[in-house]
Amino acid sequence: MSIDWINFTPWTSVGGGALIGLAASLFVLANGRIAGISGLIGSVMQFGSEGWSEKALFLLGLVIAPLLWGAFTLLPEIEIKAEWPALIIAGLLVGVGTRYGSGCTSGHGVCGISRLSARSITATMCFMFAGFATVYAIRHVVGA
Repeated sequence: MSIDWINFTPWTSVGGGALIGLAASLFVLANGRIAGISGLIGSVMQFGSEGWSEKALFLLGLVIAPLLWGAFTLLPEIEIKAEWPALIIAGLLVGVGTRYGSGCTSGHGVCGISRLSARSITATMCFMFAGFATVYAIRHVVGA
């Protein structure tokens, strides 16, 4: 394995991680709830639920932030090497997995691990293992 030093961006990665942590911390301080994105989306889909506007604004910020960043700097080109049916199936599987896992990587991985939640640590280990196994199977078993 070699590092692509031209595209190696540790400081922007650290900055992005710090911003994610700051946003999650502010959300829990302001609302008393963790910023699990799948839970927020599910809650926003139920109009009139408690804290609907705050949750919708948080999610809107997730969409607007990269658009604002792109207004001031050149963003890398997005390259997806998969067909639409595969992307749709993958999205549905992730959605089902977040329901069965009672949360997603943002809720368990960012917020849960920082609270030393055993359930979140276990869930995140399962997410990661499933991701590693899937990539290995697709690349080395299927050959795609």
